[in-house]
Amino acid sequence: MKWQGRLLGGLAIAMAFALPSHAADKIKIGLITKFPVPFYSTMEEAAKKYAAAHPEVELVTGQGQSATDIEGQIALIESMITQGVKGLAITPVDPTVAPALDKAVAAGIKVVLVDNGIPNWKGSTALVSTNNLNGGKIAGEYLKTVLKSGDKIGILQGVPGVPALDDRVTGMMQGLGDLKVEVVGKGATNCTLELGTSVAEDILTANPDLKAIYAACGPPIPGAAKAIANAGIANDKFILVGFDACCGEIEAIKSGAEDASVAQFPAKMGELGIDTAVKAVRGEPVEANVDTGAGLVTAANVKDFE
Repeated sequence: MKWQGRLLGGLAIAMAFALPSHAADKIKIGLITKFPVPFYSTMEEAAKKYAAAHPEVELVTGQGQSATDIEGQIALIESMITQGVKGLAITPVDPTVAPALDKAVAAGIKVVLVDNGIPNWKGSTALVSTNNLNGGKIAGEYLKTVLKSGDKIGILQGVPGVPALDDRVTGMMQGLGDLKVEVVGKGATNCTLELGTSVAEDILTANPDLKAIYAACGPPIPGAAKAIANAGIANDKFILVGFDACCGEIEAIKSGAEDASVAQFPAKMGELGIDTAVKAVRGEPVEANVDTGAGLVTAANVKDFE
């Protein structure tokens, strides 16, 4: 019987070495965010907190310079491949980064898109994001309650061609429903304060009877608020609505310069983006679409978003 005991003990030891141990194996995950604004800083901080709470995860981060920094993001993707990440969570700045992501997939990397998808790209493991069309509808439904038929509005676009930002405009128009408003001007802001200011100024100059401006992303809002103030329009005579609830929007809502914004939850995106990538690397099942939700911020509930 002794030899049987030795044999069984040996088998047990061999099996222990053969079985994978997730706790012992470091999983290197990359996170690439678009550009330096509070929204993406919050996302990155949440990802770092997730990694700190999961010692088996090694997190490598990178960030582009602007909302149009395509070459910068491609370089970051290539760097992640070189560094040997097993999973990559990325907020794609433009659909043209897809060929670089194809290289990542070819290298065996699980790619999780965060914040927005890439149309017709089949290489992603999952999409972790706000449903931007629904978020736009929330904005439109709010505007429907404060505007009347025939009112003129202007639209500050984000980066035309980026699906998430385009969906926010499409959704807003859908949210207006049967309210017939006149869109008298629109322009791309590339999600920057500077272009938010100049595009808003141009629309206001051409349309002195403008009643509202809707911005598809947060950074242009302070610029639009400045343009409205410079035009001598009182806060209570104009409607300003944004999307992201970031980059000075909370302060603008508190001061009355902005009426409402659709809030996303970047911390949730950061946490779930990394968690989804880790699960995919481990071979665990993941949802193809993870909706991180959205909500309307107004003066009535702004304290909940501080």
